[in-house]
Amino acid sequence: MAVEKAIASTSLAEVVDRILDKGVVIDAWVRISLVGIELLAIEARVVVASVDTWLKYAEAVGLLAQEEAASA
Repeated sequence: MAVEKAIASTSLAEVVDRILDKGVVIDAWVRISLVGIELLAIEARVVVASVDTWLKYAEAVGLLAQEEAASA
């Protein structure tokens, strides 16, 4: 009985295509304090998506209507 091992290989182009198709959100929040004194606060929100994905999301949540009203 032979066991076959299949290794799935993914190229960088496939990974980038998947990220741009689905999108990625990275939300980080860091706060460093010493004896109740805040020394450092870092807040970051990174969104990576294609323009098409962003437009679909913006239309679904009503962001496009706000932008059109602001530009008029």
